Amino acid sequence: MTTSTTTERPLPPWAEIAAAGGTQLWVVAELKARELWDEGVQTSTLSDAARKKYKIKRQEERRVRGLLQAHAWSAFREANVVHLGAGVFFHDTADVDRYDIEDREARATANELPKIDDAPGLAAALEITVSQLRWLAFHREVDRGTHYQRWYVPKRDGSLRLISAPKPLLKRVQRWINRNVTERLPVHGAAHGFLAGRGIVSNALVHAGASVVVKFDIKDFFPTITMPRVKGLLRKAGYTEQVATCLAMLCTEPPRAEIEIDGKPHFVATGPRSLPQGAPTSPSITNTLCLRLDSRLSGLAAKFGFVYTRYADDMTFSTSDAKRTGEANLGKLQAAVGRIVTDEGFTLHADKTRVMRSGRRQKVTGLVVNTTDDGAPAVRVPRKIRRQLRAALHNRAQGKPGPDSLERLGGLAAYIFMTDEKLGRALLDEVARQRSATPSGETPPSTPPPTGAA
Repeated sequence: MTTSTTTERPLPPWAEIAAAGGTQLWVVAELKARELWDEGVQTSTLSDAARKKYKIKRQEERRVRGLLQAHAWSAFREANVVHLGAGVFFHDTADVDRYDIEDREARATANELPKIDDAPGLAAALEITVSQLRWLAFHREVDRGTHYQRWYVPKRDGSLRLISAPKPLLKRVQRWINRNVTERLPVHGAAHGFLAGRGIVSNALVHAGASVVVKFDIKDFFPTITMPRVKGLLRKAGYTEQVATCLAMLCTEPPRAEIEIDGKPHFVATGPRSLPQGAPTSPSITNTLCLRLDSRLSGLAAKFGFVYTRYADDMTFSTSDAKRTGEANLGKLQAAVGRIVTDEGFTLHADKTRVMRSGRRQKVTGLVVNTTDDGAPAVRVPRKIRRQLRAALHNRAQGKPGPDSLERLGGLAAYIFMTDEKLGRALLDEVARQRSATPSGETPPSTPPPTGAA
């Protein structure tokens, strides 16, 4: 904004206003520079003409004062977050408080985190403005818009899982946070989900050939990790309260119901802010937040003669020691796991606890881990899926395409390739052959891709 009276004067950013002593002192200085400052004239001593001129000047002074104050507030908001919504504690003064850990900066350095001291510094690192930072992180119980695209996918038990994918700007911001902050935080060796060089195969291999496999599932895993837990994690990692709050708000979102008010869509929060399943930052945050959980469960497994791994919300224990597979020992293990999981702020999904002995099929993250005598891989895709894929490819070769597209069949072939390179390569080659033979412009029907994890 530029205000002019007798002289054009461009208005400065907040840094210059602050350097001048703040809004009020800067406004007074600007009014004096514009020759509008009221020096306290005794109007009763003025002539009618002078009094009229003085009144006009005072009206101009009030107009310009309002414009200057509005500019100062706008400039302040451009340089400061100010507020992040009802119920969210935030202040723009980046100071030390009693919740800061000892040697906070040393901890951040040890974690190789970018040096960020305040909200403007965070905005600069994210390559967005402070106004955009506030817009992305601001919380409203009822909002006219949302930074996420939402949809539901069916679970194996028939219920629905909410997927929340961030829109482009927030996705770019979250990817930066994931790459530069959350992926750098410590993770326990028992974690196998969403880590480079690890996955469902490495997770299952730990339990291949075991006498007994025990699986546990954490109920409502992502919704359980709320904004305060994420903020506490980031503070412990070495960031100030101000920066940790902004980061936690950028990485969380409440579940929302879409309703119509006066013919316009509104999004109403139906629960607390938590990690959205579908955000780039959620997996790495869960892994580092579960560090103590994984450490305790690994210690428990060793005490009972088991080994332990975790893939997201799936926790697996196994042993090949016959002395450890008795019902009494397994009962003690299950009870102890329940106590530790509860202590760490989670809840076991009791209906999904499974004890699988070697006499029946044992599956870990969707892969079979039983020992076989036919030279099959130590972990492998279930026979049913392999047969279905072979049958689908055979039928297509015979001119009888089913409901599955080549894209889906190629995904299944790649899934098999992860555990059986020889078979997987043959299937991938057949998919490639059929794709090259598909007439140009043909769009085969498609269905949702499979999920590899149990």
